[in-house]
Order: sequence, then C-alpha cells, then structure tokens
Amino acid sequence: MKSKEIIYSVFFLIFLIACNSQKENRIAEQPGLPADNKPAEISFREFEHDFGKIVEGEKVAHIFAFENKGPGSLVISSTSTSCGCTVTKYDRNPIAAGKGGTLEVVFDSNGRNGIQTKTISVRSNSKTEVVVLKITAEVVSGDRKNR
Repeated sequence: MKSKEIIYSVFFLIFLIACNSQKENRIAEQPGLPADNKPAEISFREFEHDFGKIVEGEKVAHIFAFENKGPGSLVISSTSTSCGCTVTKYDRNPIAAGKGGTLEVVFDSNGRNGIQTKTISVRSNSKTEVVVLKITAEVVSGDRKNR
C-alpha cells in the first residue's frame, strides 16, 4: 500500500507542477503585458487639473503626461472614473523605460451645476499600482459664465 501512495503522491505533484507552468505561460502570453519582468514606475507631471468656469453642457479635455522612470516596460491595464460623465483615452501598448505617454481625460458637464470634482484611478504594472488623478470645474449656466 505504501508504494501506491507514494506513486500517487508523485503523480499528483507532477500534475500540480505542470498546471502551474501552464498558468505562467498563459500569463506571459497575454497581449499588452511586458515580458521583461523588470519593475516599471509611472511618474505623472501633475496629479490635478482645474478647468475653471465652464458652461453647462460643454465637454472639456485635459491631457495628463507621464513618464516610465523604471527599468521595465510600463503597461496601463485600466482606468476608472468616479463618474460616468468622465472618460479616458490612453495607449494600451507597453511604454519602454525612459519613454513617456499621455492619458486624456474628457469631462462632459451636461446636467451638472456648481463645483465638480472627479477622480481618475490609473492601474498599471508600476511599483505604485494605482495612481489617482483629479479634475475640477465650476459648471455655470450659459448666462453666468462672465460673472
């Protein structure tokens, strides 16, 4: 009986090792993930932008510039915003060490009024996995912009 238990244990261990190596291969093959295994480091030039006064219904955009200061390739995996009125656009390709990129944020003020503050969470393979950016605007009706 002992020899059967040992044989089953050995086969089970081989099976686990094979499954784990297959998992690692699938992760490395995912598009957009760098294969260099070196750490990236995203560094934004600014973390906040104030649009000032804007007229209700206006769409305004700002581009946040960043640089990869780490030795590995940087990949932004996703962004999320605190409101559906704010959307982002960014390059999903890996950014080499020392290179830069941009993240465009568009705010739609339709149906908004008063001081608006929105946040954008940027997720990446950087040492700092999540960076939070902020935009603000004072939304006024069309007849009050010049006041």
